[in-house]
Amino acid sequence: MLTWLQRESLTFPPLDNALREPNGLLAAGGDLRAERLIAAYRHGCFPWYQEGQPLLWWSPDPRTVLFPGELHVSRSLRKVIRQGRYRVSMDQAFQSVIQACAAPRDYADGTWITTPMQHAYIDLHQRGLAHSVEVWQDEQLVGGLYGLAMGKLFFGESMFSRADNASKVGFVTLVERLKAWGFELIDCQMPTQHLHSLGARAITRAEFAGYLQRFLDHPPGGEWPTLSVRADG
Repeated sequence: MLTWLQRESLTFPPLDNALREPNGLLAAGGDLRAERLIAAYRHGCFPWYQEGQPLLWWSPDPRTVLFPGELHVSRSLRKVIRQGRYRVSMDQAFQSVIQACAAPRDYADGTWITTPMQHAYIDLHQRGLAHSVEVWQDEQLVGGLYGLAMGKLFFGESMFSRADNASKVGFVTLVERLKAWGFELIDCQMPTQHLHSLGARAITRAEFAGYLQRFLDHPPGGEWPTLSVRADG
């Protein structure tokens, strides 16, 4: 039975209560205030819903993740990175990135990154929890992604690309930085061919919960606002 959240409570039901069909639907209702979003990620779930739907919270099993040491960069992508056609920055244009991620896609009807969702993650960014990666070409924003960093874990939310391989270049740059900073795992939430090509794989919900327990409360690493490099450096 689906649990409906109470606005006055930040408690989520146990992850094992998530439905098998649709896979991972854990709860509905509540709100998008920062305290609830933080509680959700710490618990192992995330919000995902379409315009006109109630707020839905998910914890799929299996969970798609990427371990920084397992990043796969194809020969062709490595060549693009070496060419240095893109410049990659972090936390320089968070609002522009989330707006670009929310823009209509040819393969999808509507967007789950609603205006309230955008406002909620901009609030998390201002609190130092949500971060963006920007990919620039000739000073034009052509790709990027955003997510949350908590402890030694990064929770990826969405990415976009307006130029060949731009989002992949941004993602590879992020993963390499996270590895250098000692991050243990990147949560990719749901499987896509794009992510699997970069080394993402599935683990069980129970395994994912174990990583939350072990690494959420580690001191954060990295100097997010200071990074701005060519894609080859």
